[in-house]
Amino acid sequence: MSGCCGHDDIDQEALEVKSFRRVLWIVMIINGVMFFAEFSGAFFAGSVALQADALDFLGDTVTYAITLLALGYPLAVRAKAAMFKGVSLGLLGLWVFGQMIYYFISGQIPSYQIMGAMGVIAFIANLVSAILLYRYRVGDSNMQSVWLCSRNDAIGNLAIIIAASGVFVTGTGWPDFAVATIIASLAVTASYRIIKLAAIEIRAA
Repeated sequence: MSGCCGHDDIDQEALEVKSFRRVLWIVMIINGVMFFAEFSGAFFAGSVALQADALDFLGDTVTYAITLLALGYPLAVRAKAAMFKGVSLGLLGLWVFGQMIYYFISGQIPSYQIMGAMGVIAFIANLVSAILLYRYRVGDSNMQSVWLCSRNDAIGNLAIIIAASGVFVTGTGWPDFAVATIIASLAVTASYRIIKLAAIEIRAA
């Protein structure tokens, strides 16, 4: 009887990995398409927040690709993959801070129309991704890192929509800079959480 239960556990785990892999493919494609769309929008809008969010889409696409490669490997390998993603996410956040300073010095005012439109499209894309990944939010560091990326992106998109309204009302780039700060802060915070959990798993393995 215990042998049957063990077999059921293995089948359930295999099915879970297969389901997670299928969801990851869908989310990776969504993020890849959104990177090209939003980066183009950021170029025409002159928005550092959109540019940061577009690069975040690119980072997520790479993150999901690494997660797909790590699936099925021992915990130590998956944890090291998560560690790499955590470090990459932190570097992205620091890069956004640098871009924010550059745009602030240049005094560029972004197009609130493009910001608003791209913010809505990006929010829908990330909301779909977050819903698909919701059931995996309490898995290992690899699964949690994927969930955190999508959750943070959805929050960042809402902030971009609000910033577009702020640019329209104030006629300045301050709202754009503020959202860039939020996106960077979310990236650095998530990076710390992923690295911390991955380190624990590496030591345990």
